[in-house]
Amino acid sequence: MCEFCTKHGEGKKWYLQMKNYSRELVNAQLSPAQQAAAGVATRGQWLGGFMSGFVRADNVDAASSPRPSGSSAGASAAPRTESEIVELRKIVHFGQVIPMTDVEAVLDQVTSITRVPCGCRYISTGKADKRYCFGLGYDPTGIMGKYPDSSSGLEVLSSKEAKRIIREYDKEGLIHSIWTGVTPYVIGLCNCDHDCLAYRGYIEQGGPASFFRAEYVAEVDPELCTGCKSCMKQCQFGAQFYSSLLKRVYIGPQRCFGCGVCMARCKHDAIKLLPRNEHPKVSNLWLKQPEAGSQAPR
Repeated sequence: MCEFCTKHGEGKKWYLQMKNYSRELVNAQLSPAQQAAAGVATRGQWLGGFMSGFVRADNVDAASSPRPSGSSAGASAAPRTESEIVELRKIVHFGQVIPMTDVEAVLDQVTSITRVPCGCRYISTGKADKRYCFGLGYDPTGIMGKYPDSSSGLEVLSSKEAKRIIREYDKEGLIHSIWTGVTPYVIGLCNCDHDCLAYRGYIEQGGPASFFRAEYVAEVDPELCTGCKSCMKQCQFGAQFYSSLLKRVYIGPQRCFGCGVCMARCKHDAIKLLPRNEHPKVSNLWLKQPEAGSQAPR
């Protein structure tokens, strides 16, 4: 299990623990370490700053993304090394990839779901009305009440409607991820691709980690795979390879983030998700992408 599961999930998936969605966490006084990292005294204050910056992305400087730090104020001394940056992000605003089955489990247990415009997409594409992000538990409409124009873009959804929309994203190949707002409080579910700044900075540009890999890793059943390559069009992590000789697809476990979106394109049920902790090669691989040609986890 990832370290959040150990610290905040009692050895179970941290994002399926209702205590991490508790309203009590919103107004609770943060610890000195959390206050130093987030620059605020409570999560409620952090949420207000995050929502006004993320949803109202027109007010965010493109050079300073609303993600992955998510805080308008940070530690008194800016972190310099990659490991320091990652540790700060884990305290303030960090994510984890989750497959569609876990997305549905999350949506079944939260008290409210609000679809919000994506600040990342505004900065990366200039489009302000693309609602790929879902606020969970808290009420962003209340936070955004003083911004009527921005509030009008928020959609309160039922669990059923949210599932329908995200299943479509799944078919399109968007990666589902769940995020904290001063860990362990869970604030949202995102659906990411090249236009997402967290994905772009971490995966495409090889910067400091913004999110954990999923609790799973995908595997192809060679007996069921027909070599159609449909699944390869889905993979955002370069984890799938094709054998011309065998006419089969292979998933490299060291590159797989366990998002499961490849399964949505497979018409032969040839792909399944295995618990990461049961895979000997990647049971402890949660963050960095291995270098090209490398077989050893980092």
